[in-house]
Amino acid sequence: MARIRWGDAVNLPIGITITRIVATPLLILFLISSSRVHALIAAAIFVAASFTDWLDGVVARRRNQVTTLGTLLDPIADKLLVAAALVSLLTIDKIAAWIVVVIIGRELAVTGLRAVAAGVGVIVPASRLAKWKTASQYMAITMLILEKGLISPTFHVVATVTLWAALALTVVSAVDYFYRFFRKADYRAIVPEEQRWS
Repeated sequence: MARIRWGDAVNLPIGITITRIVATPLLILFLISSSRVHALIAAAIFVAASFTDWLDGVVARRRNQVTTLGTLLDPIADKLLVAAALVSLLTIDKIAAWIVVVIIGRELAVTGLRAVAAGVGVIVPASRLAKWKTASQYMAITMLILEKGLISPTFHVVATVTLWAALALTVVSAVDYFYRFFRKADYRAIVPEEQRWS
């Protein structure tokens, strides 16, 4: 039986994605620390990890290295990074629990929707709204991390406004995903007849 070498399975874009996963525990470690300097290090780690979210896709397309493994790992790495940052911020009382639930719940709901869509042969591509959502989440989380190390009432207001904007885009983009899915899909193909309410 032929063996698949690590170098064959893991190309450069996948390697970049994996660095985002590896950076997540470091982010948590520095973020939950009481040191303000560690908060700035955590912000730097998060920004660098967020940058790899854009970089791995660009590299994959330019090198023609878009693979099934990379397609699976990329969203997992994104959600892991955001969820870890949000839970860490919740631990240090920098964000309300219900906001964390809404954001993480949205990611799980959309992931489930994509799984259902794939099962019935419906493609729901990422919209520009979803990309804005991701960018706004990264920006809001970065500012909340920085707020821990920078005591400034003005910065707090800006960070709060950014967070609310990210929350609004999170909800709106979720509604947009479900709306576009149900426009394309026949609900009769999704729910067996015996399980329908009407």
